Amino acid sequence: MVVAPVRGFGSACWAGLQACRDEVVCFMDADGSLDPLALPFVAGLVALGDADLVVARRIPDRGAWPVHTQVANRVVAAQLARRTGVRLHDLGPMRAIRREALLALGMTDRRSGWPLEMVLRAARAGMVVREVALPYHCRRSGVSKETGTVRGTTRAVIDMSRLLRRL
Repeated sequence: MVVAPVRGFGSACWAGLQACRDEVVCFMDADGSLDPLALPFVAGLVALGDADLVVARRIPDRGAWPVHTQVANRVVAAQLARRTGVRLHDLGPMRAIRREALLALGMTDRRSGWPLEMVLRAARAGMVVREVALPYHCRRSGVSKETGTVRGTTRAVIDMSRLLRRL
């Protein structure tokens, strides 16, 4: 098990990336909202060269994705498209990228901005970013600190707005 030295979503992702040695790395929420059986499909698109970064778009079951988070996600996706030309419907809680390519991006965010920073830096590096649709179910355990509360969503929007200004 990998334990992140600092609290935060990006910190946990960074710790996992440092521990991983596989050619293609994947990130996903492990709360039961996504089917891990979809990981080979998402990772396979990267492994086969169909994309450099694959981001899963949530197709939510009724009540699976809070409305305030959907709205915030749409706003960030629109800003992303305007700044980079990368058109995503969702920043996605499941993604795949080659490990070495991700390390080369120079990721710095260790909080809620990690998913957006990855796409911003990938776009700036000229990578092909592809979105695929996957079912998104109600969480089976706990409450998300990011999307489960207005406070968490607000913190994520602040982190992401900071990244959009900086990058």
